Parts: sequence; structure tokens; C-alpha cells
Amino acid sequence: MPITTRTSVIKQPPGRYETVTVELDDPRQNEVTVKLAAAGLCHSDDHNATGDLPPDVYPYAGGHEGAGVITAVGPDTPGFEVGDHVVFSFLPACGKCEFCARGMSNLCDLGASLMTGARAEDPGSFRMHLPDGTAVGQQCGISTFSEYTTASTASVIKIDKSLPLKQMALLSCGVPTGWGSAVNSAHVQPGDTVIVMGIGGIGANALQGAAHAGALNIIAVDPVATKEEKAKLFGATHFYTSIADATEYARSVTNGQGADSTIITVGILAGQMVADALASIRKAGTVVVTGLGPISTDAPIVFTDLTLMQKRLQGSLFGESNPRRDIPNLIRMYQKGHLKLDELITREYTLDQIAEGYDDMHAGKNIRGVVVFD
Repeated sequence: MPITTRTSVIKQPPGRYETVTVELDDPRQNEVTVKLAAAGLCHSDDHNATGDLPPDVYPYAGGHEGAGVITAVGPDTPGFEVGDHVVFSFLPACGKCEFCARGMSNLCDLGASLMTGARAEDPGSFRMHLPDGTAVGQQCGISTFSEYTTASTASVIKIDKSLPLKQMALLSCGVPTGWGSAVNSAHVQPGDTVIVMGIGGIGANALQGAAHAGALNIIAVDPVATKEEKAKLFGATHFYTSIADATEYARSVTNGQGADSTIITVGILAGQMVADALASIRKAGTVVVTGLGPISTDAPIVFTDLTLMQKRLQGSLFGESNPRRDIPNLIRMYQKGHLKLDELITREYTLDQIAEGYDDMHAGKNIRGVVVFD
């Protein structure tokens, strides 16, 4: 029988997250119901609230970082059982499509449905409804801003029950996205000079990735000067409040050439940021664009510089990570003390405080806010 649960939704854009009670369907084949233990407050969910990246349906239940415990398993769904601890992957991976077969499961065909609010495998089918029957869309098909949620098994990864679920929730998006932006997309090498633009939940992990890959100069850029201490905790060797100053320093330590790579992890992407990043890198350097912004954004790129200097402009989704490979790898690194997760959590919130959490994010107070459930 369907259950009722409290979840945080956006009713229309622009709007603020508010808690409502919804009816949650039982899991069907290849689906599970999960009781959430924790959910991360990622900027992508705020884009749904502001309307920068509007989903196909409102009301829309937010949240795409989370971890919890399975409370129900759909029929004929092998490999999962009640009591399993799981981390969500905001990108589902079917393991069967062309891109999964290429080892690029972050580009799985199921991802085409992420903004529809419906089931990837069953378009137009919803698992959440208001009491009057109105369909409620689920962010990335998982909607972790909810006490309970029903999701596809393509979006959950089992983990050891001894692991702390609050920290594990961050592995759904922010950690592998930032880490992979440096390691997989920028291909940071030992001795490199790297600039990271935007030190939030993604940027902090790009710093960790660059440090782990052996970068010599790791330059953090954020207009909020108070983030310097945190940036250096995660691996930054230098901190600036403007990309112009960061670029000047990068050139001073590279014989005037510029950074080997610049990774853009800002909360709201603007075209000028891309142009500034391209100006900051050396010949044959790489700019990685991980941040999101309005769907239509112009960038004043100097094309002769792009071509004649053989620079590379690289998009990065989920840090080019493979959730079924990289989430377990990152867990092992955390267990060995090579990956900081506890330090990422700036403040904890209740389900009813999600709007407040995003106010704090906009004010530059958080690296990563986390919703903790009872």
C-alpha cells in the first residue's frame, strides 16, 4: 500500500522550498523505497527553485544527494533487500546503453529523463502525488529532500552498513563531481598549476582532486574572502578573490604561460567567467566547465585564442565519474584518510529548514549544508 511522507517541494519558479505531505507509491520491479538519513544541499536544486533550470513539471520534489536505508523492495528485483544501506547516484546507470558500454555511464541514456520528474524507464509515470492526485516530479528520479522516497535501482549503490550515512550522502554528486572535474576532466598531472573558480561543495572537492593528482600550485578563487581557510584545508596553496589576480599569480609561476587547467565550479555560471578562464590558461591548456547557469548564456570567447593557442574547453557532467566504480573508490579513500568528507559539512538542517539552507548558501556561509533526518 502507498505510504505518506513529508517532502520539500518547489510549487512554481521562482519559489522557495516548502514541506508538504505526499503519497508515495510502493516500489515496482527494479525499484526500492528508501528511508533517508541525510541529504546534501547542492546548488543544482536551487537552480530549479530560481527557474534557471526549470524541470518539466511542478510541484517538484527536490534533492539529488542522499543516503539511507531500504525499507521496501519491488517484486522481481534481485540484489537488494530490506535493511540495505545505499547511496543515491543522481545520474542513473543502466549498464546496457552505448555510453555505459563505453565506460561513460555518467552519460547513460537514462539521463535524458532527469528533468522530467518521471521515471526514466517509464516516461510519464510518477511515484509521488499530492493528496488530491496531482503528480509531484522527483528531482533526478530520486528526490532526496524527503523522509522516504522510491527510486530506480539504476540510481542506488549499496554500501557497507558500518559507514556514516551523513557523510556518504555527499558522494551522490558533490564529491565525485568536483573530484572528477580535476582528475578525469582536467587530467591534472603532478607539478601542474591549477585554478579552481568557486569554492563551494563542488569546488572544494576539485581542490581535493587536484591535490591528490599532484598539482604543485592549486589556486582557489572565490569572492567570499572568509572561504580561504576552508580552501586551504582542502588543498589550495593560494587563494584570491578575483580570477584576474589568480591568473596573474599563475603566470608568475609558469614563465608567463598561465595555468595548465582552470576548473569552473561556480554556483551560477556566466559567459564572462568562461572567457576569463580561457584567458587564464597556457597554450594547450584546459578549461573545465562544471558549474551551471541559465540555459541560454553568451560567452565572449576569443576564437583565435582558442584555435591558435590550441586550448580545450571541456564540459564535465558528474566529473566524468562512473558511479558504480568511483563511489566505492572514494569510500575506500575516505576510510584510509585520503579524502575529507566530515570537513565538507558546514551546517546541518532539518527538512523544514531547506529554504534557510539555501539562504545560507547564497550568503556564502556553507561549503555544504546537509539535511539530517530523524
